[in-house]
Amino acid sequence: MLAATLTQAAEIDFSMWGLFARATLTVKLVMLMLTGASFWSWAIIIQKLITYRSARREAAVFDQSFWSGEPLDQLFEQIGAQPKGSSQKVFAAGMTEWRRSHRTDGGLIAGAQARIDRSMDVAINKEVEALQKGLPVLATVGSTAPFVGLFGTVWGIMTAFIEIAEQQNTNLAVVAPGIAEALMATGLGLLAAIPAVIFYNKLSADSDRIVSGYESFADEFATILSRQLDS
Repeated sequence: MLAATLTQAAEIDFSMWGLFARATLTVKLVMLMLTGASFWSWAIIIQKLITYRSARREAAVFDQSFWSGEPLDQLFEQIGAQPKGSSQKVFAAGMTEWRRSHRTDGGLIAGAQARIDRSMDVAINKEVEALQKGLPVLATVGSTAPFVGLFGTVWGIMTAFIEIAEQQNTNLAVVAPGIAEALMATGLGLLAAIPAVIFYNKLSADSDRIVSGYESFADEFATILSRQLDS
């Protein structure tokens, strides 16, 4: 009888698709939700890796131009008042306010330094929002996906035990499929959560470093303008 049971269990399809096809509607919905969350997370991860790499490259190129000794007015004319690069936007915000702070007679309007600082802070905050957009999704997936998967597992095991009770049969062919389907939900939950947590931490740190670079540049630029204001 044991041999017959093992043969019957071996004939059951335990592939990913087979487990999904036999699962209950609730467990299927959980699996689909976790699969969708995983694809969404990877889309954000890939997009952020590309964006952060581009931001670092743009900042390096602009820093080289800024510290090349070229006059600031000439550099501002080259990039324009509405540049595309993040570092350029911070610079343009400061330069735009610097020019607006000059009266027609060439003098400066009072409080120019504070307005320049605020303009660059606003530009930096806008770039921070763009850089960190999507990261809360990774945090949410990383923290909730295991529990969603666990819910699917608990529901699947409960269904399996109900089926066992109804059939009054505890052989391997009856127990194994239901337990495997239930555990698959937990596996999908971990599959979605682990990369989300890892890359959330990495991307958050990368974002902080990029923003720190913007803030350092803004401080250095403000110092340069402050010297001109005091001279």
